[in-house]
Amino acid sequence: MKFDFKPIFKSIFIILLFIVAAVALFAVGLMIGYGVLGDGEAMQVFERETWEHILEFIR
Repeated sequence: MKFDFKPIFKSIFIILLFIVAAVALFAVGLMIGYGVLGDGEAMQVFERETWEHILEFIR
């Protein structure tokens, strides 16, 4: 009897695709929120100094 790995690989692929899409949409959301709504430069949201400033503001 032979075990079929095809459904397992397909399920793993779908899960990984979902995770990649979620991370990409999160990054786009950060860019839109910081760049458009926050009147900053969109790529600055990925800089360490930006997050340090945000965390200092929260504390």
